[in-house]
Amino acid sequence: MTEGLVHPAPDTAAFPEFPRAPAPAPAPVLAEGPRTTLHALRHADGPAFVARVRESRALHHPWLSMPDDANAFAAYADRLGEPARAGFLLRTRADGALAGFVNINNIVHGAFRCGALGYGAFAGAEGRGHMTEGLGLLVRYAFTALGLHRLEINVQPENTASCALARRLGFRHEGYSPDFLYIDGAWRGHERFALTSERAAPDA
Repeated sequence: MTEGLVHPAPDTAAFPEFPRAPAPAPAPVLAEGPRTTLHALRHADGPAFVARVRESRALHHPWLSMPDDANAFAAYADRLGEPARAGFLLRTRADGALAGFVNINNIVHGAFRCGALGYGAFAGAEGRGHMTEGLGLLVRYAFTALGLHRLEINVQPENTASCALARRLGFRHEGYSPDFLYIDGAWRGHERFALTSERAAPDA
């Protein structure tokens, strides 16, 4: 996720802004590691989330398109509140700063019990192990508290850091799908990775 164009600082006057209010306390900790904590994403997290997105444009481009104003975040949080989705934040344990996010999309229960992961680090937190630790926390949470059996990760092959992260967490490579998702103005092929609860390490 470190490749891409460097964007100019955003003109904040062009963005719908949040009402001024004291920063809310983080949501309760769902899981924690030595350096990273996992929390549910809430609408109240909007101002901090959007600020970190704006700071992370160069890091996220061209892999991710994230909400960068109040209205976009509200729609994003609403979508993640739907039954087939769940949104989470990763924070640094030392100071509670936002380090990244993880979403579970396309959740199917019944006989399948599967979900697809989307994730990203925020600028300054990349390359420090927070995503590896945080995704490991999310995997355990999904296989236990959420009752899922299979998690999938789909990554553009050029995003080598994300592919390496999937492998580091024990996700097996299942193949390549051309023209898989429409991203940054074109249909992009993706490498497919998956992990089932039987294959997950206890400390994944």
